[in-house]
Amino acid sequence: MQPGTYTLLVELAAPATVEFGARGAYDLDAGWYAYTGSAFGAGGLTRVERHQRLARGESDARHWHVDYLLGHPESRIREVYVTENEEIECETARALNEAGTPLAGLGASDCECSTHLAYSPERESVVEVAAARHERQF
Repeated sequence: MQPGTYTLLVELAAPATVEFGARGAYDLDAGWYAYTGSAFGAGGLTRVERHQRLARGESDARHWHVDYLLGHPESRIREVYVTENEEIECETARALNEAGTPLAGLGASDCECSTHLAYSPERESVVEVAAARHERQF
């Protein structure tokens, strides 16, 4: 599969406290979470399929901060947006943070951004940004 950048739109059906590994516990509101990542290593965008398996409970391996959210029983990946062969991770994450509420310290351990995970109580605000930034839905 091609390399690229992706955004996962995750619905959290009920408020929850999620333990994000070494980052500790975060109290999360019910609503929509947008996580943007990139996959330029071996396998490329197959990383999205790995996130989906974890979210379905078919895997327990947590490698990235978003995996802790995806592993929570109240969360579901509802939409995935991708852009192949382009590194637009940070600019997309910044746009989603402006549209929603940034969750500082999560999902951006390999860059200068404060976070790559944003929250919104409303689906529309994060969907509009993700759809505008990416080539297509996965």
